[in-house]
Amino acid sequence: MKTQLIQDAIDVLEGNVQKGGFTIPSKGLYPFQWKWDSGFIALGFGHYDMDKALREMSTLLDSQWGNGFIPHIVFHTKTDTYFPGEDFHQSELHPQSSKKYRSTGMTQPPVLGFVLERLYQMSKEKAQVLEFIDAHIDKVYDNHAYFYNNRDRDRDGLIYIYHNWESGTDNSPIWDVVWETMDPPHYEFERKDTTHVDASQRPTKREYDHYLHIIEMAKAVNYNDQAIAEQSPFLVQDPLFNAMLVRSNEALISLYELIGRSLDKQEQLEQWSQKTTKAMNIKLFDEALGAYIHYDLRNDKPIAALTSSSFTPLFAGVPSSERALQMAQVLTQRFGGKDRYLCASFDPEDERFNPKKYWRGPIWINVNWLLYHGLKRYGMEALSAQVRSDSLHLIEQFGFYEYFDPRKINGEKTNAYGGGNFSWTAALTIDLLSE
Repeated sequence: MKTQLIQDAIDVLEGNVQKGGFTIPSKGLYPFQWKWDSGFIALGFGHYDMDKALREMSTLLDSQWGNGFIPHIVFHTKTDTYFPGEDFHQSELHPQSSKKYRSTGMTQPPVLGFVLERLYQMSKEKAQVLEFIDAHIDKVYDNHAYFYNNRDRDRDGLIYIYHNWESGTDNSPIWDVVWETMDPPHYEFERKDTTHVDASQRPTKREYDHYLHIIEMAKAVNYNDQAIAEQSPFLVQDPLFNAMLVRSNEALISLYELIGRSLDKQEQLEQWSQKTTKAMNIKLFDEALGAYIHYDLRNDKPIAALTSSSFTPLFAGVPSSERALQMAQVLTQRFGGKDRYLCASFDPEDERFNPKKYWRGPIWINVNWLLYHGLKRYGMEALSAQVRSDSLHLIEQFGFYEYFDPRKINGEKTNAYGGGNFSWTAALTIDLLSE
């Protein structure tokens, strides 16, 4: 079964590889290259075709802007099957945007540092991979420098996102409290996603009005970070985003040590990580909930709700051992149980929980992968094994879907939604089975 599942996963990845040297998340639904998708996808390739893994990374890094920014979508090809596309985003408004590729003016969680480290660890030809890392690591460092120089408004080490899409958790109920402070226009546009996936599994039309309004605001100031920080109605410090940055900082330090250069960058990365870790533990940890939460920087108030992102700081070693134990208990009691798989993307006991609507409840394999490794980091072997086995069980039962219903429903095949043959689900299946 394991051998067949790995082969099936490889078939999915190979079917999504494009001529331009990048891999799409899913045919039809997502026809371009996404930032954090490519990072997770590279991990799958690394187990059987390291050249493809490195090409996935280099193609993404090739889209980097002059200021170190890496966009969340790179429009390598022209197609009208996705909205909003390159003509809507107009990345060329920013004076330092890529002259080679059009893209969005938003980013996604910074996973590339720890992806490069893991590719090195799994490689059989370590000299070849280390040579690639030496040639590309400064671009990843520059991306981190961009965040600390441009997205740390209060200079406390916490990076903000200015759009919900930058979180990766697009329509999470977390953002509902932000939407309540906004009243965007009603935009006229043609949705493309709902021609591929049932509308009940996707964000609503009104939610899209909020999404587009924030982009229009950013375009009006030519994607200028200072102006966005001053004006954007959406300004949030996200525990997942900041945890990924801390973990990738840690990985870059390790890789620079391996290469044997850039002591100044290693020291800077260490300073950044200490600052971000301290701020996360002071500002983003909610003692009452027992996990990390989001902070609404625009309205200066915490967003007190539990999501799967609340537990991702485990992956970066952010919490103390005592807090990690508390988080594990919350994860088990609130998200687990005999009638649920781990880990729902939103608190199953909250009235806003929706088990099949994108990031409002379903399980996502990439976050489960982060939680699996985070729990292992703290020696919580049984709970980490449960997250891994739940993930693989869902994939074996339903296939390489985009997201899965966390409820255990007897006799009903209703547990898999979104895009089929989804790349990071396939890629991380290979990685989990290779453990």
